[in-house]
Amino acid sequence: MSTLVQSFQIEAQTRLVVFDGLCNLCSGGARWFENHPAKPPFRLVPMQSHPGRGLLVQHGYDPDDPLTFLVLDGGQCLTQSDAWIHLIVAAGGGWRLMHAARIIPRAWRDSVYRLIARNRYRWFGRRQVCYRPQTPTGSNSPTEPSARIDR
Repeated sequence: MSTLVQSFQIEAQTRLVVFDGLCNLCSGGARWFENHPAKPPFRLVPMQSHPGRGLLVQHGYDPDDPLTFLVLDGGQCLTQSDAWIHLIVAAGGGWRLMHAARIIPRAWRDSVYRLIARNRYRWFGRRQVCYRPQTPTGSNSPTEPSARIDR
């Protein structure tokens, strides 16, 4: 396991989003989140990066066929619809109203999430190069900005 992934295990207050950097929908969500930052900020990590793959494996997901993305926020590990709701609410302001989506039973929310996840490349397209989030000045970004991922 990489030192970077091990350091995330040690830092209990680390806020991370492991997302599919090849999916147009997912990378669009990452760009939206960059424009609506939470306080304290989340680090955006493409699942195609070495740290992203390591985090998926660490949490029991196949990095070659991920059916979800991960949100790690302190001691919480969220996936599927709970992860999306958590991120949108974390953007603050009026976005906090998304908490109301939790009244919909998780089984229903997650079944819609899985339908979209299974069809994300077909419906929204696939990038040729992995999306790398912008690194805020002075941050300790785990996205390995020099790496290029082609699939």
